[in-house]
Amino acid sequence: MHYPACTVREEGPEKGEESFQSLFLSAGLPMAFASIFVPNFILQAVVRAEPALREHALALIDGNPPLCSVVAINEKAAQSGIELGMTKMNAAQFASLEMRPRSRPQEKIAHAVLLDIGWSVSPRIEDTAQDAIVLDLSGLTHLFGAEKDIGAHLVQRSCECGLLSNVAIASNVDTALIAARGFKGITVIPLGQESKSLGDLPVGVLFPSAETAETLSRWGVRTCAAFAGLPVLQLSERLGQEGVRLHALARGATSRSFAIAEPGHFFEEEMELDDAVEELDPLSFLLGRLLDQLCVRLAARSLAAASLRVRFELQPAFENALDVRKEMFRRIDPPGVYERELRLSVPARDSKMLLKLLRLRLQSNPPGAPIHKIVLAAESARPRSTQGGLFLPSFPDPEKLELTIARIANVVGEGNVGSPSLVDTWRPGEFQMRRFLTPMESAEAASSDSGAIHPRRQRDNFKARASVRFFRPPVPATLELNAGCPTRVFFQGLRGEVLAASGPWRTSGDWWRDDPWQQDEWDLEIHFHSSSAARDPVAALRADCGLYRFYYDALRGSWFVRGIYD
Repeated sequence: MHYPACTVREEGPEKGEESFQSLFLSAGLPMAFASIFVPNFILQAVVRAEPALREHALALIDGNPPLCSVVAINEKAAQSGIELGMTKMNAAQFASLEMRPRSRPQEKIAHAVLLDIGWSVSPRIEDTAQDAIVLDLSGLTHLFGAEKDIGAHLVQRSCECGLLSNVAIASNVDTALIAARGFKGITVIPLGQESKSLGDLPVGVLFPSAETAETLSRWGVRTCAAFAGLPVLQLSERLGQEGVRLHALARGATSRSFAIAEPGHFFEEEMELDDAVEELDPLSFLLGRLLDQLCVRLAARSLAAASLRVRFELQPAFENALDVRKEMFRRIDPPGVYERELRLSVPARDSKMLLKLLRLRLQSNPPGAPIHKIVLAAESARPRSTQGGLFLPSFPDPEKLELTIARIANVVGEGNVGSPSLVDTWRPGEFQMRRFLTPMESAEAASSDSGAIHPRRQRDNFKARASVRFFRPPVPATLELNAGCPTRVFFQGLRGEVLAASGPWRTSGDWWRDDPWQQDEWDLEIHFHSSSAARDPVAALRADCGLYRFYYDALRGSWFVRGIYD
């Protein structure tokens, strides 16, 4: 984006050092900042995890027993007579009151959600406080419309993420913060109207120190307008630099730099249960709620989940284990903890599909004890973007393919499904199963490993090669030798003459393992007799001649057919 030429002041103690906001104002460009404030933040963090609590009188309890007291209440609890600082014993006498302990992990997650809401609109975010952030709205009116429309969009996004917030938009950072804390709903303060707009707010929104607040109370200063009307010189003599700073805040005349926060790419949701869960159906209900919240956050950031990690904290009682037969799987986890990772072939944010995948994983390998805490984390990536046909859907659908692979793995085992890949060894026929990759992912992985390859060069380097169809398990065979060279073969009722032989190639290794190998391999061109070729299920697909790979296992003293060349 190109801005008109602007001049920087060169007089004064800070020569040539103006803030980003001052540069915009001197160039004649309007500067706007939006502040999102979540009132009663610690209570809303708990309500976000239990949305049903919004309809009840709710109080949060904090402290060490027996000195627990009420630290936050909602409006219905206040109407019922609950007050802050009331002891837990006194609050428990109200029958209609719901009490919950303060949850600092939920507060941390709610703050991360607040940042996600800001990053869904602007890439320039200041992480100001636990319950408030500031967005730079420069240039965003072309995308979202007027400033009031941006505020409505932020409020709607907050509601989708489970938080009720106030949004204020002003020409400087501090004015937006103060207005968001003082006014409900959406507030837009025009440039030059900062002092008038903040005048009716109580002076407490400026966050004076306890000593300054007591002094202002004795002076009878209750509002920002009354505080802004005091003379600055006399205020400096009585309250010092704090008084000057608060006076500038009350007039909306502050100007400071904007500290940009770095966006994160790791999303986490957490839930601590009052009663432990040991059945899959109620656990799936809780996981579905966490996945819904996680996918809403991913959608707000225009991201998707590349992998999911689930962590369960288990009760120590072993007699309530869900499946004793899975004892071997629990050895890889720390005591009392169940952890599993689900890597996706393509990034996704469909909560229902992700829940099905987690259910299949838990069915095949359930936790070994009742669960009293759930932590669900996702590593983000850009969503999959493909160019489909005009009239036909993409085939196969990656989401459905992921579910199909998970269902197969639930039957045959996790290590028996995937894409076969070679192992860095000379052991014949050795391979391993890795996570299945779509053709697009395979191409991206190949290009990232070997660098970008020009299509023409890739075409020139391509050469047709013969492939071998391996028999698993190898087919036992009998060979006749003449001077150490095979001349006639017998296997599966077939009899053939060796027309050409190449070999032997001796390989051996893994002498330190229980299953070492020592083999002599031969490539044999064999001519089968017509009477026997009719009975051969493999040779019947070919002519009377075929090229086979044989090997002699020196440790077992036997011949085998390894495969046939296509």
